[in-house]
Amino acid sequence: MKLVAVDMDGTFLNDQMDYDRTKFAQLHQKMQDQDVRFVVASGNQYYQLKSFFEDYPDVIYVAENGAYIRDLDQEYVVAHFSLETVQAILQELSAFQQLQIIVCGRHSAYVLNAEPQEYVDQMRKYYYKLKRVGSFEALDDDILKFALSCPPQQTDELVKQLRVALNGMAIPVSSGHGDIDLIQPGINKAAGLKQLGERLNIPMTEMVAFGDGGNDQEMLAEVGTGVAMSNAAPAVKEVADVMTDSNNDQGVLTYLDKRL
Repeated sequence: MKLVAVDMDGTFLNDQMDYDRTKFAQLHQKMQDQDVRFVVASGNQYYQLKSFFEDYPDVIYVAENGAYIRDLDQEYVVAHFSLETVQAILQELSAFQQLQIIVCGRHSAYVLNAEPQEYVDQMRKYYYKLKRVGSFEALDDDILKFALSCPPQQTDELVKQLRVALNGMAIPVSSGHGDIDLIQPGINKAAGLKQLGERLNIPMTEMVAFGDGGNDQEMLAEVGTGVAMSNAAPAVKEVADVMTDSNNDQGVLTYLDKRL
């Protein structure tokens, strides 16, 4: 085990959006002693993710489902949609009136002025840099991902419809609870870890990854040891090698304590 990659929501974080910081500090020291890199692999924004690890400058972030990989000092990967594809995706999304849309860029995320303040306040928990804009048409940023919110009971059906409507321009992936990410074809957490591993000279076989949702499946399937949380979706458990306790029971830290 030379690299540990953790999803955040529903995996590393408990339902109160926190973790056992005292226990992690102990395990982090063990990882450093054993030359094990700690990586956060999440669909969330880099600026939000790093807020959880202010005391750990060595953490590497595979953010935006693998589209943006960096540490505090340098960017490793910036994979973005072309301007033409962004415009085409927005045109298709305009037909889905039940969707609320956040456009995720390299420097900030963007939400329309028309969205209710309650929704924007909720999204600021996940997007520390979130700007209101009158339109998505003229954003001056590299667009990494689209984050969609929908009625939870419609999520699976909307994923099917979006897969047809977007026709390969973007891949809809459900992260559960009415959330759908539109990611670039070929860009996911597994691909991000592979690229990072090439930079760090760590093969996938020497990585351990933890996850609970649909956007974790490729990652858990391709690393040396894929660990599903007990609260993970059934499809995630199917591809994992082993299972650990739930996010609320600090399953990631429990497993790492045994391995280290």
